[in-house]
Formats: sequence, C-alpha cells, structure tokens
Amino acid sequence: MPPGSTRPAVPLDDDDYPAYTMGRAADMLGTTPAFLRSLGEHRLITPLRSEGGHRRYSRYQLRIAARARELVDAGTAVEAACRIIVLEDQLEEAQRINEQLRQRPADHSDKTDA
Repeated sequence: MPPGSTRPAVPLDDDDYPAYTMGRAADMLGTTPAFLRSLGEHRLITPLRSEGGHRRYSRYQLRIAARARELVDAGTAVEAACRIIVLEDQLEEAQRINEQLRQRPADHSDKTDA
C-alpha cells in the first residue's frame, strides 16, 4: 500500500457483516445447508445474497442458528424452535425496556396538592 493512502475499513468486528457462505456456516454449526434454508423458510434468519445470488450469513445470524440447532437437537420441531427464539428475543427486549423505564427519574408532575 503506498505511503499516505488509507486502508479500507474491514468489517472484522461487525456482527451483521454477511461474511460466511452457506457451506461454511453449516460447517461451523455442525449442521447442513438444508437446516439453514429451513430457518430462512421459517423467517428466523434472512441471509443476504452475494452478487451471484449465494446466501451469506453474519455472526449474529449464526448465533441465532446455533440456538435453533440446540432446540432442535433437544427434540423441538424446527418451526417451534423458530417461534421460541422469536419469543425469547421479544421477552429480552421487553425486559430491557422495562429496566430503562425503572431507571428513569420519577415524574413528579402528577402529584396533587393537598
């Protein structure tokens, strides 16, 4: 690289960067490409597509797929596993919002004068 030129940003720390091919993702999870496709069919994860139309998965999506695999390996049907994960995510978000609301200073505008 010539002196003074800047290096392009590499998305190494971006959990949403679609870095993994379907084959590589399946290998990393110890599953099959068909399993990953089924997660897409149930709308649990939606991989991005390369210019050639190939599926690409992010680290975030792989974590979701790994959780689905845990549930399926424990005997849960794929469709039910996908629903469980969506509900877990919704519960986590609701708990986060609830905690934020609890940490807000009390609103004293609704006090009535005696």
